[in-house]
Amino acid sequence: MTIASAFIARSRHYLAYEYPTKIRRCLATLPADALWRRADERSNSIGNLLLHLEGNIRQWIVSNVGGAPDHRQRSAEFAALDGGDAESLFAALRATLDEADVVIAALGPEDLLARRTIQGRDVSVLDAVYHVVEHFSLHTGQIILLTKQYAPGRIQFYEDAGGLAIPRWRE
Repeated sequence: MTIASAFIARSRHYLAYEYPTKIRRCLATLPADALWRRADERSNSIGNLLLHLEGNIRQWIVSNVGGAPDHRQRSAEFAALDGGDAESLFAALRATLDEADVVIAALGPEDLLARRTIQGRDVSVLDAVYHVVEHFSLHTGQIILLTKQYAPGRIQFYEDAGGLAIPRWRE
């Protein structure tokens, strides 16, 4: 296994499996009225974060790495005060993640060094994939935190077993 293939495989794991699995578990425990709840008008709801993740992945990977048209309206992702239930928002995110997985799976080592201009930034394809993985991680953490606030004690992703964090999110 090369460094490039390991990077691609791990990126695919996080985006196609681990992060969406955790989000799905959050959405399953979240009270329905909490999906679009905001702490204040400057905060984002879980619904906004789901729209934003779908838009970000589509723009960075599906469009700019994969070549599909880019029609993103980034500001609308944050402005929305409603826009569907958890199931429909997650289905849209899942569909985009599936498209992104196809794009990332097709990358070879030489593709990772290709240049793209995304959101006015000159980046390599490796930068784009890395950005999307870390960006998805950040917002997954926010969704987990909000879910723990809105549904206390209902989700736990790891069990502490003698200092070892044993994953429970795979269950």
